[in-house]
Amino acid sequence: MLPVAKLFSACLTGHLIPYISAAAIGSGQSLPIAIPSGQSPGPPGSSGSVYGSPALVGPDGNPVDTADSAVLSNSDLVPGQQEDADLGLYLDLSEAQNPQPIRGTGGGTDPGPRNMIYEKSNPDLYAPPGTDAGDVDNLKWPMGLSFNRPGLKRAGFARQQNINELPAATEMAGVDMHLEPNAYRELHWHQANEWSYIFNGSVRVGAVDEAGQTSYDDLNAGDVWFFPAGKPHTIQALDKGVEFLLVFDSSSFSEENTFLASELFLRTPKSVLAKNLKTDVSSFDNIPQDQLYIFPGTPAPATLSAQNITGPAGSISTNPYTYHFSQQEPYIVDGGSVKILDPTTFPIAANFSVAYVTVQPGAMREIHWHTDSDEWNFFISGSARMTVFSAPTASRTFDLAEGDVGYVPFPDSHYIENTGDIDVVYLEVLQAPKFTDISVAQWLGLTPPQVVKDTLSLPDEVVANLPKYKNYIVPGNTNLTTTNFTGEGPVGTNYTGNGPIMI
Repeated sequence: MLPVAKLFSACLTGHLIPYISAAAIGSGQSLPIAIPSGQSPGPPGSSGSVYGSPALVGPDGNPVDTADSAVLSNSDLVPGQQEDADLGLYLDLSEAQNPQPIRGTGGGTDPGPRNMIYEKSNPDLYAPPGTDAGDVDNLKWPMGLSFNRPGLKRAGFARQQNINELPAATEMAGVDMHLEPNAYRELHWHQANEWSYIFNGSVRVGAVDEAGQTSYDDLNAGDVWFFPAGKPHTIQALDKGVEFLLVFDSSSFSEENTFLASELFLRTPKSVLAKNLKTDVSSFDNIPQDQLYIFPGTPAPATLSAQNITGPAGSISTNPYTYHFSQQEPYIVDGGSVKILDPTTFPIAANFSVAYVTVQPGAMREIHWHTDSDEWNFFISGSARMTVFSAPTASRTFDLAEGDVGYVPFPDSHYIENTGDIDVVYLEVLQAPKFTDISVAQWLGLTPPQVVKDTLSLPDEVVANLPKYKNYIVPGNTNLTTTNFTGEGPVGTNYTGNGPIMI
């Protein structure tokens, strides 16, 4: 036997490979094909082998089975699905019995295996517009897919999105937290700045700064707080509970890595604690033996003044940590409204600039981009889609709904289009000292018409109607298969709505 043949024979004998197809080794010498003989015995009642026959390797000479087909004869297509793919019409697959990844002349039928729940909720990924091209990172994360960390004794929960869930989100991370009535988020601090928006309920928050000044306030749904990095703070739900969003200026932020008061006491020698707090070590016999994180509490005093603690340094008055955003009137335009909160009116929240946007059915947040920040979105209600263009030639369309996080890298252009029958409400969060954006329509409207026509070959009437200001939100037809918006209300020089938004 030749050396190579001996090697293969040894491999077979030692069960280093399960089997080898017959092969000519050396001068016409063949090796036998073997099944490992050392397979462990199976449980009672088992039969057969986990391995197939060596005879299955290679052509078998049998005819192809024509009874099994990968083609479906009953494609379930929805309005707009057979139109030109470059129109990019929204495809409502929610009621389709057997949705298919077909758009225009592209795609084909899908016999499965498949998960129709995902396909129906992500029609622009399943049957993408013909204008989508190239490679774009995933820019969507549903909070419903995040691990939900429970609090103690049903006191609440928290779930998060950071760079682990959404790798494209390199500048920010978010947490959705719920506290039952009177429950606490344990006393803590962290390395990142914390910006918070209250979804529902009410809460009492407080913080102490390095000068010994304090800040306490009661907040309601729609209000905002900001705690700078390193500042210890307290959060307690009032008698109706509270749910809120936390946004951090670190993509790697994790709720698992906060500095907790309980852990501080557990990780410090009791003798040192006693010396520092001028007491006996026995005072620490009942401290928690594990972190509390989220836990039940006793009801807070009915009035803030009964709990407001101040020392010789007094309270934080020049740059408070809270802002009653719920009381700010929105700027109303045709198709929706917007509220801006940035350091202009909330100075302590340095580098957090946020828009609270409402987009009515059929309308869209106009095509735009930001000049100095990525955009982190959280969708509070409704359903929408977003196309992100990334230079030079890539774009991708994502479908977003209540509870989803969206992300747009700087300086990619994008829009948010309402694809449902209720208002889309969402937050646009920037890491910037002022909320700014570039409106595509305004940019073209402020560019010499000759340049626009020479570049884009647009008709004269379209160029003449380009706005000189930001529309911010553009109204539209609730019939999402509409392709002619000429009569939907001009958005340019003939616009008679509330006028431009100055940001």
